[in-house]
Amino acid sequence: MKFMLNGALTIGTLDGANVEMAEEMGLDNIFIFGMKVDEVAQLWDAGYDTRRYLARLPELQLALSQIRTGYFNPAEPYKFTDFSENLISNDRFCVIADYESYLKCQEEVSELYMDWIKWTGKCLHNIASAGKFSSDRTIKEYADEIWDIQPVHVDLNPPKE
Repeated sequence: MKFMLNGALTIGTLDGANVEMAEEMGLDNIFIFGMKVDEVAQLWDAGYDTRRYLARLPELQLALSQIRTGYFNPAEPYKFTDFSENLISNDRFCVIADYESYLKCQEEVSELYMDWIKWTGKCLHNIASAGKFSSDRTIKEYADEIWDIQPVHVDLNPPKE
């Protein structure tokens, strides 16, 4: 949301804050990839196995291998071994399952970026749609709905000259 306030275009899955952002800016102004909630549930029910996805994604296999073996960090070659192994054995956010969808979506981002007029228009639309996410509204909503507190008026002395 903070990036949206500055005009950034978002690429992400349709969950969390991205749902609220999409409601405000419209799906034409956010790049959504990946599975929907019901598709994720079906994937887990069917027995999600990252290795089935990796078998058809040689470039992702290579990237994970390079991370695992320290290609990007030769001074500490095993620093990210646990990360890559955990992603393969416990991909609870379905990163590997959503990878192909992400690549297709990133192609759309790259294509739009080449048209600076459309890109700028979407950036401006995002800024104009971001009012709901102001800290004033958020704090008031938390005060009313979560903290159950009322505002207190404080009289401040004018600054001394």
